[in-house]
Amino acid sequence: MKLMIRKDSKGTLTGYVAKKDLEEPIVAMANPGMWGGVVTLGNGWQFDLPEMPADTPLPITVEARRLALTEDAGD
Repeated sequence: MKLMIRKDSKGTLTGYVAKKDLEEPIVAMANPGMWGGVVTLGNGWQFDLPEMPADTPLPITVEARRLALTEDAGD
């Protein structure tokens, strides 16, 4: 799933899923550098991000795998 990652005007990292017209803050990261790990959006969705250099400029659109949660089975 395509996920655009950017910093908003307050400097908060956000994730935007165009297919769902959804923008949420990134509230948790498995890796301190974000890339190559799982990030969690404010609505609870989790994405496995690809490996990227730590200094990758934002905004960027990446192909990220959404991790299914049991309550998301019908989504």
